[in-house]
Amino acid sequence: MIPAALRTALARHLSAPIMRTTPVGGGDISAAARVETAAGSWLIKWRTSAPADFFAAEADGLQHLRQAGTLPVPGVLAYADAAQPAWIALEWLASSTRYDPAALGQGLAALHRQTGPHFGWHRDNFIGSLPQPNAPSSDWPSFWRDQRLAPQVRYARQAGRISGERAQRLEQLMQRVPALLDHQPAPALLHGDLWSGNVITTADGQPALIDPAVSYGDRETDLAFAALFGGFGAAFFDAYSAAWPLPAGWQQRRPLYQLYWLLVHLTLFGAGYGSSVDRVLAQYT
Repeated sequence: MIPAALRTALARHLSAPIMRTTPVGGGDISAAARVETAAGSWLIKWRTSAPADFFAAEADGLQHLRQAGTLPVPGVLAYADAAQPAWIALEWLASSTRYDPAALGQGLAALHRQTGPHFGWHRDNFIGSLPQPNAPSSDWPSFWRDQRLAPQVRYARQAGRISGERAQRLEQLMQRVPALLDHQPAPALLHGDLWSGNVITTADGQPALIDPAVSYGDRETDLAFAALFGGFGAAFFDAYSAAWPLPAGWQQRRPLYQLYWLLVHLTLFGAGYGSSVDRVLAQYT
């Protein structure tokens, strides 16, 4: 199951021989397996023809979230983007139990209280398999328009998902972004890809974060994506709000933030997401 070249590479990093490997499902981008040794277990992910620095970007995001110390995050053993296939080895944290969603809400609020000097990040990374630019900016509306929405509009256009009236409405919306985002948020530390599949449960029942697309941005964006496809429930949102209520106007901004991930899904998973994009555009144009 694990490619022979990857097994050879892992032998140089694991402290004991591999006893068992088990496939791990749930990912659309990379193959994954649990690798068990006498010294412990690891999650191994690999991908052929991965973009340059693909797993380096993931390792960077995980390490910064782990350093924040507000929620469990798997440690990074090693990664190799120049290998074929590219791969990353992570501490195995998952269990078969279900975490308390209130603990996730409280932990996320604590994560968001860690702020940076600007919006963006010290490096570009990825949202799914698509590039996510992160050039530092002091202006949030410009950052959201130019480094979040605009690149995804370009990728969706290249994939043939945007034309005609949809293209016109997107152009109109891009011009309105500064007026729509006039609330001046602090640059909070974000997970950046917060859907239910990117939260697992540790052996002691705590929620843990995986597969981030880290940056500093408006904390409302993490919550907007968390609400887009469901999976977290009212207890999560209630706990977050109790720990740190959102500022006025968040309901009006949420669809504009959700548009980012809808455009990502439109490009990666097909025209079925076009109607959702159109519904957001209809609210603003």
